[in-house]
Amino acid sequence: MEAIINYFETIPTLHRSLILVGGLTLFWLLEGTLPLFNFKYKKWKHAVPNLFFTFTTIIVNFTLAFTLVATADWVKTNNFGIINWIPNLPLWAYALLGVMLLDFVGAYLAHYVEHKVKPLWMVHLVHHSDHSVDTTTANRHHPLESIIRFAFTLFGVFIVGAPIAIVFLYQSLSLVATQFGHANIKLPKKVDKALSYVFVSPDMHKVHHHYKLPYTDSNYGNIFSIWDRLFGTFMTLDRESIIYGVDTFPDEVANGKIGELLKQPFHKYRNPTTIKTQD
Repeated sequence: MEAIINYFETIPTLHRSLILVGGLTLFWLLEGTLPLFNFKYKKWKHAVPNLFFTFTTIIVNFTLAFTLVATADWVKTNNFGIINWIPNLPLWAYALLGVMLLDFVGAYLAHYVEHKVKPLWMVHLVHHSDHSVDTTTANRHHPLESIIRFAFTLFGVFIVGAPIAIVFLYQSLSLVATQFGHANIKLPKKVDKALSYVFVSPDMHKVHHHYKLPYTDSNYGNIFSIWDRLFGTFMTLDRESIIYGVDTFPDEVANGKIGELLKQPFHKYRNPTTIKTQD
């Protein structure tokens, strides 16, 4: 564990980039051999807006990275934050708790708030308006959402007390987890279900991308599924019943155009439809 912490404390930018590209490539290839849905789309054309927003996310995170480093250094120097207030934590527990709490604040809590606060939902729905969810959907976030998510992560680093090694470890795991959760891959149902007791599995996250409530407002987790189970936001839906997109913005052509997606958050709020859940 010490070697892992030391590595992530000084992880080169090139290595972080390789994690992004490597994960994307791996799941892209798996989608071709183990597809959940046989989409009738041109894969590269569908990927263009999603990769555009991946690029804008990188720009936002890179631009604001100095605040993340400064905050992580400050909490370490001042011994501030939850994981620093627990005495005699072994290194493995220190790292695990740090990653789990960052996942709660930076992913689950941020995601939950985006669904419950109308102006934030209008920003976040750019992510939900993809009608063919695959691994490229993972970072399909409007630049405004990238800023919002960064703010939650920054708050998480402060309150959790995570040093930069734990922050980079969390971000790397989070990146791969979100690519995995969105990937259009079909695991055996029993394997997917078993995985979902601890981690966010592909089937579990796909429920969140169903086009109507209450399923859209469920399964907010990114790495760990325990937050949804703990706070009562966990739901199941047969994978065959899932329909992607969002009912308030049903135009698939418009939802595939970068210009339309950039304007999407500035539309007037539209009331969603709630359907009866499966027993």
